[in-house]
Amino acid sequence: MKILIEPHTIERAKERGTNEVEIKDVIDNGFVIDAKYGRLAKSKIFPFNRKRCGKSYKQKRVEVIFAIHGDTILTVTVYVFYGNWESTE
Repeated sequence: MKILIEPHTIERAKERGTNEVEIKDVIDNGFVIDAKYGRLAKSKIFPFNRKRCGKSYKQKRVEVIFAIHGDTILTVTVYVFYGNWESTE
């Protein structure tokens, strides 16, 4: 299935600390999470081990909200959370 990453998603990705490669990885390999308004969502935890906004974080969790139109996955937005989670993989 083709993945179309919308410009809004790219803007949010830059602001929140992720990129197109991670977004596609989440869609392809992430775990399903709840989403509103009939949309779909997946999440994946990535190693981070860096500082963000002056604070150190071990991991980041990237959540991608998307919809499927025909044979295309169309992103809506992306969220990034920093912290320490147990991986579900």
